Amino acid sequence: MDHSADAHRTDLMTITRFVLNEQSKYPESRGDFSILLNHIVLGCKFVCTAVNKAGLAKLIGLAGETNVQGEEQKKLDVLSNEVFIKALVSSGRTCILVSEEDEEATFVERSRRGRYCVVFDPLDGSSNIDCGVSIGTIFGIYMVKDGHEPTIDDVLQPGKNMIAAGYCMYGSSCTLVLSTGTGVNGFTLDPSLGEFILTHPDIKIPKKGKIYSVNEGNAKNWDGPTAKYVEKCKFPTDGSPAKSLRYIGSMVADVHRTLLYGGIFLYPADKKSPNGKLRVLYEVFPMSFLMEQAGGQAFTGKQRALDLLPAKIHDRSPIFLGSYDEVEEIKALYAAEVKKA
Repeated sequence: MDHSADAHRTDLMTITRFVLNEQSKYPESRGDFSILLNHIVLGCKFVCTAVNKAGLAKLIGLAGETNVQGEEQKKLDVLSNEVFIKALVSSGRTCILVSEEDEEATFVERSRRGRYCVVFDPLDGSSNIDCGVSIGTIFGIYMVKDGHEPTIDDVLQPGKNMIAAGYCMYGSSCTLVLSTGTGVNGFTLDPSLGEFILTHPDIKIPKKGKIYSVNEGNAKNWDGPTAKYVEKCKFPTDGSPAKSLRYIGSMVADVHRTLLYGGIFLYPADKKSPNGKLRVLYEVFPMSFLMEQAGGQAFTGKQRALDLLPAKIHDRSPIFLGSYDEVEEIKALYAAEVKKA
């Protein structure tokens, strides 16, 4: 047995250690945020185990209910939602929870209340469970100002007010990507230790990319700038090579690839969905937060994504996010369209 290798494994930067190191930079910190993140991490580990067992445990299939978005709920969606609600409430650090699966926000009872609001999609891309494609959990965290009764307006804030965001992807490995507002870090679950280990420190998205990611099945309903941009990806006029198309249809997986390799992820508005398809609070905001923290951009077709002010908890928005230069191109095309009008 290689004892020296085992000893080295105890010197790993786990997510708990990482969060506590960050906390020590703020002497006034009470540790509440670290406790909250610990409970989110626990929820992710639990869902990861459930996803891995799903095919064997008959968790795949429909639970017979339809969620607020009109999507039929998979059993795993329901389970994941319960896991995260329980983990977040039991942390004693949350006051309002907004889940993609629940029509109304959950207000935590006064005795277990804290000062954080968590918005989350417990299992994004769940229609892909049956075929083994990567799926994930997305979350964002707001802080409520001390000394007032929490209301729904505490979560109906622009994304730029978030204090942290992240996602956990359940795929060939279980990867948790997190930003607390000072860069982006990626952790991978080591199943033998049951710990998330820092494997992708300080992620920076390349300034330009060779990949575009969009559902081209919607092309006939796109607006002018989106159609022009995709045309340019396929048939560049400046002599550069054409971009590759990669589209998984699971936002977490598509954004994860974009973050690591560069490029752009698009889910534009179209004639069928004039307000876009992706939800602002728990899909667009957390992913836009991570992109900006990694040096990229996120744009709605009209404005910076993180400046949006949602009117309802399940509002939708178009989104273009990824490498800085790619999003600049999209912005220029939309600006030209406005000038024409």
